[in-house]
Amino acid sequence: MAKKLSILSIVGLSVVGFIGGVAVGAYASLAFSPLPDSYEIPETEQAHNKPITTTGTDFTVEMIKSKDLSIHFMELGNKYTGDSTLIKVGDVEVLVDAGSKTSSIETIYNYTSQYVEGDLDYIIVTHAHEDHYAGFSTSKYEDSLFGKYNVGSGTTIIDFAQITTNKASNKMYKYYQANLNSATNGGEGAIHYNVLEALSAYENGTISLSEDVSLKFLDQEYYHTKSSTENDHSVCFLLSQENKHHYLFTGDLEEKGEISLVAKNPDLPVVDLYKAGHHGSKTSSSKTLLEKIQPKMCAVCCCAGSSEYTKNNDNQFPTQQFIDNIAPYTDKIFVTTICKDYDKGLFESLNGNIIVSCSKEDEGINVNCSNNMTLLKDTEWFLSMRKMPDSWKN
Repeated sequence: MAKKLSILSIVGLSVVGFIGGVAVGAYASLAFSPLPDSYEIPETEQAHNKPITTTGTDFTVEMIKSKDLSIHFMELGNKYTGDSTLIKVGDVEVLVDAGSKTSSIETIYNYTSQYVEGDLDYIIVTHAHEDHYAGFSTSKYEDSLFGKYNVGSGTTIIDFAQITTNKASNKMYKYYQANLNSATNGGEGAIHYNVLEALSAYENGTISLSEDVSLKFLDQEYYHTKSSTENDHSVCFLLSQENKHHYLFTGDLEEKGEISLVAKNPDLPVVDLYKAGHHGSKTSSSKTLLEKIQPKMCAVCCCAGSSEYTKNNDNQFPTQQFIDNIAPYTDKIFVTTICKDYDKGLFESLNGNIIVSCSKEDEGINVNCSNNMTLLKDTEWFLSMRKMPDSWKN
């Protein structure tokens, strides 16, 4: 049975979603089989968020498609952490990244095909790390998401302006460049800008996705200079709806980059949604950034507790440092996936696919999750692996 969750904040933020992970109507007939519970793969302040109340509602693909804006943080079908996000504004679609592995391509394509009508209008590739661009970096063009969506003159591709000095010899990077060249077809196919070019190509670096929704690229230091990590080269942007609701995306930008982001964009607003930087790592979501944007909710794209990058529990996503930094502003944190046994390749949905949506008539923004609406702080994983911040104890 579907449930609706309302977060009655001073800005009227409301959260809608599933309890128990049972979708109805069109959502139950996805183009791919539902994920089993566990399986093995191949290869601010608290005052801003008052208590949650629940009432019943239905949730279907058609309902989400009817919203003026929807943002889809996708599960990627494996034990690995990565990002892929679909933004839909009317009949305009923006695909942001395509991780975590090339094995995620079918999962991403099957999910997005429910919402994409015709061409992808924009593709944003935040930076050259496999867990963000693997879906564009196949050895055969037709196997990539560029190929599957037959990307051509109807699409604009915006990507990173810098790479680390040794990236050009990387095989996956070479595949990406080859596929990008095929998509642009020597200037006769898709339009391509790096983010610095996009800042100049669009007035104030802003794309109008509809009469009421805009996407503004945000300047930061590492568009202009090289960093030792690809993370700092991340494309950052602010999605704004009627200048009333704001949604911030920073890729995997790390603390120094976040400090420059705030310095170069002093008018950054308080945001309804923040996509956690670098999957909830300890090196991103800095106090400097969070104090500026004071997020009211947060989506974390990761496989919680995965040892993919480290055996150190404290540094596994989402980290204790991330939790402590964001806790003063919100406890409304949703996470896509949880790792059950990395060595055996076992994982489960945590919240599942996280969908944020809003229309003019809505009092606030809505959140639907394909598995459940359990907040991170209330999960068994959190209670056993993380410390509860004081601001969440009430």
